[in-house]
Amino acid sequence: MIPVRMMRKMVWERSMNKLSRGLSSSQIRKPRSPSLVSLDLIDEWSSTFTRSHSHPIQKSTANNDTARIIDGRSAAEEIKSSIAIEVSRMKESIGKVPGLAVILVGQRRDSLAYVRNKIMACHEVGFRFSIAELPESCTEDAVCDALSNYNKDASIHGILVQLPLPQSLEQHFDEGKILNVLSLEKDVDGFHPLNIGNLAIQGREPLFIPCTAKGCIELLLSSDVEIVGKRAVVIGRSNIVGLPTFLLLQCGQCLQRHHATVSIVHAYSENPEIITREADILVAAAGVPNLVRGSWLKPGAVVLDVGINPIEDPESEHGYRLIGDVCFEEAVRIASAVTPVPGGVGPMTVAMLLLNTLEAAKRALCFT
Repeated sequence: MIPVRMMRKMVWERSMNKLSRGLSSSQIRKPRSPSLVSLDLIDEWSSTFTRSHSHPIQKSTANNDTARIIDGRSAAEEIKSSIAIEVSRMKESIGKVPGLAVILVGQRRDSLAYVRNKIMACHEVGFRFSIAELPESCTEDAVCDALSNYNKDASIHGILVQLPLPQSLEQHFDEGKILNVLSLEKDVDGFHPLNIGNLAIQGREPLFIPCTAKGCIELLLSSDVEIVGKRAVVIGRSNIVGLPTFLLLQCGQCLQRHHATVSIVHAYSENPEIITREADILVAAAGVPNLVRGSWLKPGAVVLDVGINPIEDPESEHGYRLIGDVCFEEAVRIASAVTPVPGGVGPMTVAMLLLNTLEAAKRALCFT
């Protein structure tokens, strides 16, 4: 006897074959929707977003003079202290420590600074650190080979490719190919498609959560900011920060979700300042210096500034200084709490990277 399900499938296939034979190719209806690839526009923020205030700045009634500064450095130091204790316990028990490897392509000034911070952080907590430095002229295969070598190295438990890549390579490298080479179990940046996919699906748990997004949530929680039921806005929709932050803040069944009502503002959003002025929690991750002005903020909002933008400053020790996506001087007059740049989200991102690497090592070494 043929199962009912199989009989239905056979009848459906015969019907479709008959229908297609009876119609000419011009009569068969084709989807009208364009390819998703053709819709993949690059977020290039135009100068119109940095125009002067279209609305007067309102002073927050949530504080007396200025916003509370959310100190990412002190929060990160507490986390690193806990990690160092765990590493010491691991070394005493099994004689091994977590290992982190970084692949650095080219000599971008900001990337070199980030890598230096990661090296220092690894030394502070007792991690093993390895770096593969590749010239800007390197091929995609060279990056994949470096990843493959670290995949096979049992002493390395976390691997990351330092982003962003030099601009000369960004358009020629297949990011998907590189991420597919990276071992899922060592993807401590949390960018592997399976990690992002599991983060997006309700009831699923990724092995790792992207570090900056995870750091933003930790800063909110450690600062006793209420997330549940609040309106949140994320500026920027990158795979590195904007998208995972959106996923973490939104409603869902996963323990990492925090049940806020979330909107995303991007380079094609009309009147972005109207959307951001509704936010109880604002996360700015566009990579545009001083994009967010005081008039973009709701009085009493909590503002997390992810932007790290180097601008020329002859008086600075290195010839440049870092500013965020938020105009800090205006934000402190409106917000109830705000992160500085530097010293806010940046240190927490490094702390989350260390935490992900520790988790990867524990998992690989079966250490509890």
